[in-house]
Order: sequence, then structure tokens, then C-alpha cells
Amino acid sequence: MEVNVFYLGIVGAILGAVYYLITKNHGYFHEKPIPSMPVKPVLGSIADLMLQRQSFYQFMKKTYDKYAGVKVFGMFDLMTPVYVIRDPEIIKQVAVKDFDHFIDHLPVFGNSNYDHPNLISGKSLFSLTGQRWKTMRATLSPAFTGSKMRYMFELIVECTQRAVKYYEEEAGKKGAHVYEMKDVFSRFANDVIATCAFGLQVESSRDRSNEFFVNGKKMLDFSRSTVILRFIGHRVVPALMAYFGWDVIDEQQNTYFKKLILNAIKEREQRSIVRPDMINLMIQAKKGTLKHQKENDQLTEGFATVQESEVVKSTDTTVMTDVEMVAQCLIFFLAGFDTVSTTLLYSAYELAMNQDIQKKLHAEIQETRSSLGGKPLTYDAMQKMKYMDMVISEVLRMWPPAPSVDRECTKDYVMDEGNGKKYTIEKGAALWFPIHGLHHDPEYFPKPDMFDPERFSDERKGSINAGAYIPFGIGPRNCIGSRFALAEVKTILYYMLGSFSFERCSKTEVPPTVMKGFDVVPLNGMHIEFKPRTEV
Repeated sequence: MEVNVFYLGIVGAILGAVYYLITKNHGYFHEKPIPSMPVKPVLGSIADLMLQRQSFYQFMKKTYDKYAGVKVFGMFDLMTPVYVIRDPEIIKQVAVKDFDHFIDHLPVFGNSNYDHPNLISGKSLFSLTGQRWKTMRATLSPAFTGSKMRYMFELIVECTQRAVKYYEEEAGKKGAHVYEMKDVFSRFANDVIATCAFGLQVESSRDRSNEFFVNGKKMLDFSRSTVILRFIGHRVVPALMAYFGWDVIDEQQNTYFKKLILNAIKEREQRSIVRPDMINLMIQAKKGTLKHQKENDQLTEGFATVQESEVVKSTDTTVMTDVEMVAQCLIFFLAGFDTVSTTLLYSAYELAMNQDIQKKLHAEIQETRSSLGGKPLTYDAMQKMKYMDMVISEVLRMWPPAPSVDRECTKDYVMDEGNGKKYTIEKGAALWFPIHGLHHDPEYFPKPDMFDPERFSDERKGSINAGAYIPFGIGPRNCIGSRFALAEVKTILYYMLGSFSFERCSKTEVPPTVMKGFDVVPLNGMHIEFKPRTEV
């Protein structure tokens, strides 16, 4: 009996010590002159997200609105103290002017400070930190310029034409038909990335169980409990995760894509194959021959497109290893797949619900078709489609693919909110930019729940606060692939709306119930009818 009591005492002491270690920082914000959210052990202030009780959109909107009138408030992302910045001017200050204090992301996909052959995700651009991030970004940056997108654009068009042809053939058999948009556009995004990033030609609409799509879908299923635990593990005990080589991505998918990429690189190098895609650009980066070219300053780019900063352009490049090339292709897949398919899903929904807007967009598409004389869409012609850009810009405002983005503080920073309110953000703390909250704030976007592309007209877009509209992030660490993502979205809408109108049907949920947790797609799917157009 005494022995049992002794062991129980040891267990109790251990549990008490663990509890102390995971809660000792919970009073962090008590000494700060800002309000803060309640915090729970391990899960911090985001328990509702981690336990899938709220959607990410709901969480960001609710917390943003709760602290109306406040420029900054505190919360905990798991065990990390986070300053949520509600003020666009402060966002511009910390993300652009004082970027050197906030250069890193939180280690969501793996911690680049720990190494293991299986940890591919930690070597991706998203996960890299400090100087390693700067040199990798500088190395990859030329691959995502407008001039490079122009060369790759033909591949996007060819892939899109094949996909739309499938639905045209289906319409010939069935007439108007209802489709689930996440499935339709996930397959499209998968095929574009397959051809542009991996050098493969697949048609996932026809071959619905092709190996590339099946493995990609498994890799992107972040709702599984095992994946959620790995996310938490890389944040809380990164050294342990690195020791065992537990990547966020399953070993099966890691092995599949790694083999696919390395085989493609080897074949091209041995046979001197040149193709205008991402692998070709990666091979150039590996050799150190990928350089910035002078851009055509006359070309107008989409409003949401983010520009590369001088911080990156002035940084020396690096010679990439094979594993680093694999990591960049994987993160390109992860980031591009969901961003594009989600934006297209909500584009179809808003156009189906706003037929007058769809009619106006279709008229612009027909006008562009006429100007091209029946030839395929070109990159320059796409960039000239002003109303298309207005529509997509508004979709990204209402339904941003990332409801928030983060930055990690790499050295102590004195936050000055004005009016004498100053305090120190310590190294290791983080920032959140609440994108969804900002995009739905009536102070910056009147009638925020109304879908209104005219917000982005030539006459009105100049009044938009650059710190309040950030669908692709802000500052040097913005999304490197914004041009590519926008090109995909606009191309599929150009060809799809040329052949079909998007129609609301009995299965269309209005408004859509968004999935709980970190995913931002409709829980019950998004069902839209593709109605074949009869006009020539």
C-alpha cells in the first residue's frame, strides 16, 4: 500500500510539473496594456478550431468583432502568445517597414531548425526561417514573375481546355447538370499543378482515380486526427518530431511525390528536355542560372497580385539541393491546390447568386474571345480583362482562402500604438493578421456582406486601404505564387463561362455552412448547375 502511494505521488508530481510547464506562460498578457482572450492548456485560445467546433471564418470574424475599437489584442495559438493586429496601419508597419523583426512564420508545417531525411515539409519555402528563407525566396522569386508566367500560361490554357471539353461532352449527353464545385475545381487545380509543377498530363475529370490525384487528395486531408496531432507536435515538441522523422505529410505521399519529382529531374537532365514548367525552373535554380528579368512595366496586373520586395531582390541566391527542390514542389502543390479550388468554388457560388454580375462578366469574355479571333486565351489578353479582375478581387475579399496569416517575432520589438501606449513584443511571440475580419469590416468595405465587384473599379479601388485587403498576405513574406493562382482562376472561369452559365439549383445551400476547423469549404458541398449556353 505504501509503495502504491509512493508511485502515485511520483505520477502526481510529474503531472503537476507538466501542467506547470504548459500553463506557466498563460499570464503573459496580464502585464500588457491590451485585452486578451481566455486560454486553455495546450490548445490556447484556439480550442474551438482545434476541436472543430467553429469554422475558421466564424472564429476570425467573432474574435475580430469582439474587440472592436481595439488596435491589438492578445491570444494564444496553442502555447505561443499571439498579438492579433486589427489596425491596417500597424499591419503595414510590422509587415513591411519593420519586417526584420517579423521575418518568420510559426512552424506549422515543420521546424526548419531540425533536420531529418523524412522531414521534407520543413525544407519548404513556407517553413524556412531567417537567412535560409531569404536566400531560398531570392532563388525562387524569378520563377514566379510575369514573364515566367507568360511562358507557363500555355500549359494552363491547354489543361483548362481539356477539362472544359469533358463537361461539354457531358452536357451533350445529359444537358444541364448539377455538379459539386469542390470536386470539379479540385480536379482542375490538381491537373494544372500536375502539368506545371510535375511535368505530368492527367485528366482527373475523366480518370477520376488516377494515382496523382488520389495521392494529392490524401496529402491535403488535414482534418484527420493523426495530421492534427502532427501539427501540434511540430509546434509543441519539434525536437521529438524531428528525432522520429514524423513529417506533417504522410510518409507514403512524401515517398510518392519525392520519387516522381526526382525521376522527372533526372530524365530531363539526362535527355536535355526543356519544358516551360516549374520543374524546368527548379533545374535552373539548382544550377544557379534562374535570374530576374526586366519586366514589362506597361502590363497591368490584377489588383490582388502581390509584388516582390526589394528585400528579396537584393538578397543573394543559393544552389538548391534535390531534397529542397522536392520540398518546394510539394509546398507549391499544397498552397496552390487549395487556394485555387476554394476561390473557384466561391466564384461559382457568387456568380450563380448574382446573375447580373455573371452576365456582365460573360459579355467581357465574349468581347475578349472576339478580339482573339478564336485563338486561345493569352496571358496579356487575360490581364486586360478588367471586370474579370474585379470579380475575382471581390471573391477574395469575401472568401479569402486563408482567414488569417501569421508572423513570428525574431527579436524584441517595441509596439507603439500611439497615444502613449507602448509595450514590448518579446522574441518568440507571434502576430496574426485577421484577414477575414478586416475584409468584412464596414469601416474599410461598406456593406461587407454584399458581393460588389465595383469596389475594385478604376474609380473606387484607389480608396482601398492596402493593409485592410491582403488575400495573399503582405510584405516580403507574401504569397510568392499570387500570379500563378490568379492566372489559373481567371483561365478556368474564362473557358467555363464561355460554355456554361452557373445556375443556382435546389441543392445549392444559401448561405453555405462552412466546415468547422481549419478548412474553409462548405460542409455540405457547393452544388451548382452547369447550363450549356446556346449563343454562338
